[in-house]
Amino acid sequence: MADTFTSLAETFKNVGVARAYGPPVTVGGEELIPVALVSFGFGGGSDAGSESVGTADGAKDKGAAAGGGGGGFILPLGVYSRNGSGRVVFKPNAVAVLATLVPLACAVGMSLRGVLRAARK
Repeated sequence: MADTFTSLAETFKNVGVARAYGPPVTVGGEELIPVALVSFGFGGGSDAGSESVGTADGAKDKGAAAGGGGGGFILPLGVYSRNGSGRVVFKPNAVAVLATLVPLACAVGMSLRGVLRAARK
């Protein structure tokens, strides 16, 4: 089991800052540095089991269980580029901004509704 976790650690060693800020890309003569939100997680466990369980041939076998899993996602947030004066600016990804604003707008709306209901009473 320890070898499995070591293998997973080696596989995902480069995930993180190296994936959040991609290598510079030139598009239309403009150099862009992509930025993303990277999140991942893993879990695992085992149970050696203290009770013996019977097998099909009637022999006793010590029960054991083990498992693990993982997952992650990457959300492209935007790019860093240079504006006309040469300053580095962040240009957000419009789809990502909208995707993050929808839950925020819903929460603000529900809060406002609660405040207005309380004010009426």
